[in-house]
Amino acid sequence: MANIPGAVTDPSRVRGENIELKSGGDTIGGYLARPATPGNYPGIVVIHEAFGLVEHIRDIARRFANIGYNALAPDLYARKGGPADPNDINTVFPVMFGKPDIEAVQDLEAAADYLRGLPGATGKVGAIGFCSGGRHTLLFACWSSKVDAAVDCWGGFIDRATPDAAHSPARPTPVLNLVSQLHCPLFAVFGEEDQNPNVALAEELKKRAEAAHKEVTTKIYKNAGHAFLADYRPSYREGPAHELWADATAFFARHLKP
Repeated sequence: MANIPGAVTDPSRVRGENIELKSGGDTIGGYLARPATPGNYPGIVVIHEAFGLVEHIRDIARRFANIGYNALAPDLYARKGGPADPNDINTVFPVMFGKPDIEAVQDLEAAADYLRGLPGATGKVGAIGFCSGGRHTLLFACWSSKVDAAVDCWGGFIDRATPDAAHSPARPTPVLNLVSQLHCPLFAVFGEEDQNPNVALAEELKKRAEAAHKEVTTKIYKNAGHAFLADYRPSYREGPAHELWADATAFFARHLKP
């Protein structure tokens, strides 16, 4: 078994449950993980990859709960369903590219509101997302004031809508063009060997953020490609994964905890 950063070794420390929450006029599902001990905790919205709300994302939520956060992973595919076969990119891409940006932000704002409404919530809410969820994290941080700190992990297609188009009805504006509107501190994560997003996009994101006087940190992890924290996939890289977990948890502690 992989040496997993932040692994929950004592399950009794965490409570996890499937929930429903209102998003606009709809009800969507999600997975909520909380510390088992009552207290005052900030929240984190955990945003799933292109494959949907898989067990790995639920486990990430539990890892955050284990260190003192209420963590909610909303199912962004709740309305129409996720990919028929997560292992077949031909079923993944239509679902991923078909999720309207405006609807995604609505769902993420609903998740943030849910976390702020929990008993003992401190009112501070962060967001972290992976792959398409990394892109959604950046989108959320640019469009909404309901997030206090954001970690974008290898968000792909931040400079265009799809491989073949700069814009689409679902994705009318490249997220990179919205960086000047950032509402909170951002930590953007890139793998040295990744091609989407590549290192050049890390540099462009940093350049645009600095020009707009936004608080953005970018980091390129060596010996790592796309999805290097995903311990259930061949892309997992143990060393960089542990480094990222330490960096991300320190970032959230700095911005979300007293």
